[in-house]
Amino acid sequence: MLFRFASTEIYPISQGVPQNERWKSVLAVMLGVSMASLDTAIANTALPTMASDLGTTQALSVWIVSAYQLAVVAALLPAASLGEIIGHRRILMAGLVLFTLASLACGIAPSLEWLVVARVVQGLGAAGLMAVNGAMVRFIYPSGSLGRGVGLNSLVVGISFAAGPTLASLILSVGSWHWLFLINIPIGLVAMALGLRALPATPQSSRSYDPHAALLCAGFFGLFVYSLNAGAQGNTGWTLMLTIALTLLCLLALLRRQAGVPAPLLALDLLRKPIFALSAATAVCTFATQALAFVSLPFMLQQVLGYTQIETGFLITPWPILVAAMAPVAGRLSDRYPAGLLAGVGLIMLSAGMALLALMPADPTPLDIGWRMALCGAGFGFFQSPNVRTIMSSAPPERSGGASGMIGTVRLLGQSTGAALVAACFTISSTYGAINAIWLGALFAAIAAVASFMRLPYS
Repeated sequence: MLFRFASTEIYPISQGVPQNERWKSVLAVMLGVSMASLDTAIANTALPTMASDLGTTQALSVWIVSAYQLAVVAALLPAASLGEIIGHRRILMAGLVLFTLASLACGIAPSLEWLVVARVVQGLGAAGLMAVNGAMVRFIYPSGSLGRGVGLNSLVVGISFAAGPTLASLILSVGSWHWLFLINIPIGLVAMALGLRALPATPQSSRSYDPHAALLCAGFFGLFVYSLNAGAQGNTGWTLMLTIALTLLCLLALLRRQAGVPAPLLALDLLRKPIFALSAATAVCTFATQALAFVSLPFMLQQVLGYTQIETGFLITPWPILVAAMAPVAGRLSDRYPAGLLAGVGLIMLSAGMALLALMPADPTPLDIGWRMALCGAGFGFFQSPNVRTIMSSAPPERSGGASGMIGTVRLLGQSTGAALVAACFTISSTYGAINAIWLGALFAAIAAVASFMRLPYS
């Protein structure tokens, strides 16, 4: 395998992993990224049961989701930067080990506090997986097939998050909520075995790692998500004010430290491009919509409409099915039509589907719920692939790593924002919290559609 070194960026000139071994490398990466993505959403379906079993409130139980997202969003960009220096393979393998061990801790958690701490550690492992999976795909596939690998990676991420409730229902039909986490252990062990055997070594950059910038970046994103969730819980005292102040201080210090750096940890150079910034804003709002739906719907379906937690997962199933069906269609269409148009149309469908879910009759049938879920899934499926392609293609080749890190960051910021808003809705009104969250999701999808159409002049 040959590489050409130019400044601090490394450009691969290779045929990738030999074809007879490639499937093992691909499977190791995809198992890791699917576990990390699934665990963003897999606990949502069981939140009401976990809240009752652990003796906590609905609003506090959302921390089971938010703690994981907080850790991932804080560590994602620092892990991506470290991977360029010590090798992406090492970061991915370390992420697999940490994620698997933390899953065991989650599965045996006796209290909410234990579970939340274990979810933070699990999130740190997931950050390692998410930060470098795109880079690993680049070294696994030959140049002529790179698009296929990137497309598969994006599809796995999207379907994994959307399929969380369905998989959770299958697990809960045969076991307790603890198995939502314990199931990761055998999968993680298989991924580690495949990774040790088949993942290619990646070149290492000669530039030094900036730990101070990494800490400031982690502090900014972690404190931002924490402040968001604390405010959503109704905490308005001096502690929240102090946290917000520290968030701003971390951001200002990070911007000052990285001023003039050619490849900053926080890719502000890319955000200065209108099409990149609008694509990032579209992603934040869309993933906030998805989180608003997937965190609040279990409460509405179980506590308002009387469905079981297993039935709830199956009622949400049309969403991931339509995501899987529409993603390849949207990918092909994006070769002929601008992403701003395709994603905008899809987001109008998503907004309409969310509004129709909020307007369901008092006693809806499974069909009433199912076709609305299908409409949401079809709209989301039309958004994702064209949006990711636009983000990557709008960045110059030497900044593809920064663009890849931003894809994960904006996705997780959206998901964290959505989960926090659900907690806020329940804090304001436990009776109408779920419905209000669904209406907020419709609004966020409409805002995302506007942002998407604003990209058309730059296409």
